[in-house]
Amino acid sequence: MRVLYCHCAYAKVVPEDVKKDVLARLSGSGIAFDAVADLCELSARKDPALARLADGGETRIAACFPRAVQWLFHAAGTPLPDDGVEVWNMREQSADDVAAGLLRGVEV
Repeated sequence: MRVLYCHCAYAKVVPEDVKKDVLARLSGSGIAFDAVADLCELSARKDPALARLADGGETRIAACFPRAVQWLFHAAGTPLPDDGVEVWNMREQSADDVAAGLLRGVEV
């Protein structure tokens, strides 16, 4: 399982307290995860890192709206697979809900 955390650093659309809490929980969990400053920026630059992140397998993403995340990967030329990807929306969901989804089934 791969976990990706987007800090949404430039858009300022995700509440700071939610981002900080989710990041702290991931960091304290002991699981390996990828953290990026901003998926929007990576997509705009067509960063090759997105291809690695979209290479398949179970992936859990903490970012914003699922449809936006799907289109960011698509716009970068590295669409996410249809199956095995869950996106947790830090704009609308609580830090508790996002962290629980990302860490579901993981012993911490």
